[in-house]
Amino acid sequence: MRLRGIATVVAAVTVSLVAASGAHATPTSDPIDWQPCEDAPEVDCASITVPVDWTDPDNTETIEIGLARHRATGGESSGSVVINPGGPGGSGVDMIKYGAYLVSDEIAAQYDVIGFDPRGINTSEPIQCDEKLFEEFASMPYPETLREYKAVQRLNGELAADCSERTGALFDHVDTIQTAHDIEAIRVALDDGGLNYAGYSYGTLMGQQYAELFGDNIRSMVLDGNMDHSLTTAWEFMSTETAAAEKNFVAFADWCDADTSCALNGDDTKATYGDLRERARSGDLTDPNTGEAVDFYQLTGLTFSYSSNPSQWSELAAGLRDLRDQSDTRTLSAALSDEVEINYPGQAIWCQDWNYPIYGYGHWALLNLGLALEYPNMQWTPYNQHALSCIGSGIETTNPQQPLQIDDDVDLVMIGNHYDIATVYPWSVSAAEQSGATLITYEGFGHTVYGQGLECIDGPVDSYIMDGVNPEEGISCPDARVSTG
Repeated sequence: MRLRGIATVVAAVTVSLVAASGAHATPTSDPIDWQPCEDAPEVDCASITVPVDWTDPDNTETIEIGLARHRATGGESSGSVVINPGGPGGSGVDMIKYGAYLVSDEIAAQYDVIGFDPRGINTSEPIQCDEKLFEEFASMPYPETLREYKAVQRLNGELAADCSERTGALFDHVDTIQTAHDIEAIRVALDDGGLNYAGYSYGTLMGQQYAELFGDNIRSMVLDGNMDHSLTTAWEFMSTETAAAEKNFVAFADWCDADTSCALNGDDTKATYGDLRERARSGDLTDPNTGEAVDFYQLTGLTFSYSSNPSQWSELAAGLRDLRDQSDTRTLSAALSDEVEINYPGQAIWCQDWNYPIYGYGHWALLNLGLALEYPNMQWTPYNQHALSCIGSGIETTNPQQPLQIDDDVDLVMIGNHYDIATVYPWSVSAAEQSGATLITYEGFGHTVYGQGLECIDGPVDSYIMDGVNPEEGISCPDARVSTG
């Protein structure tokens, strides 16, 4: 059910706060039975049992939460650090199995690193959906007509109904408040004291909401690339995402106009791209290798991705030149035909965590017109699709947006990248202000940065985790990886 109107939103927030302070099921302290993972014997796997619904202590239905452990490489462990890579839909278990521990080498040497799959994902009772229906949902066009908008509504509802029927009661209980309770159950089962947690991207929302509920149980919490759960309107969400895409494109264009090695140097990069963009909008742009039309969303999505990584700027410039000149552009042709990633849990989790009211196609069209006027180069970002995923779905927002309410004595560390195009920098600034967290800024590109070997980031964060030493306020680290090769 979508929430409509200020009164309804206020009522929903009030209900959420009452539920958070009411009775909840209590985590058990049964020890974790770690065993070598079947497909990665160098890693330990296990699971813990949790209620389907933490807010109903009388409900005895349970699910299993999957865990994976990478033991401290230095020998004796100082404890555990729980990690989550984000999503919604990302697997912490797979990250550990594949050797991506996310934390620094120093922390991995001294601590066991524990990855978990949030409920509804991978090894934690995955949400079940019809594959063909999901593929149709994932590939539906960005609506530019009333008919297309209604098709999105229909597909959203069909997918949610199908997944709900196939999954059962769990489908309605995958919001991040429930996951925060699961993290507390993991902490209790680990039995090594206060929680050390490192969350990335959507994993930051899990950490933020854990801190609201269980702040006294935190030993250290690092949140890298933060969500901002105080955004309440579709415009706030879409405009902040598009602003980041615009910022990255302008950085690319400024480099190209100044550097003679750029394939578009001397041609006015913004004007060249603007011409390609309008040709794509009018249906007059084709891939010279395939002869297939390149629409606005394909062109923008490709530019969005390549402009966010300076190491790909030269390639982007050459590709845009080749599209303009209708010459060989095989690398970008491959990028234009990339398949859509299948991620069943995303819709259910997102729609239970966020409510961005869109009041029909006219409102939707007005939002997109505003983006085109405000951000004249990019005009759009693929992440804006999230604002559409709940219309007509019938999924209730059980964890609606509100400013963070974290006790002043809970010390958190947050990290934000200036040029992050997913969890954009202003969100980290806002989340830090709401929570009182210490914010570390990275002045570079990329999506999240801790654990990637940059001493300016890893040094103060490692000291915080190991010794409880809060980083100094105002740390800002220069971009150490700029490359246009």
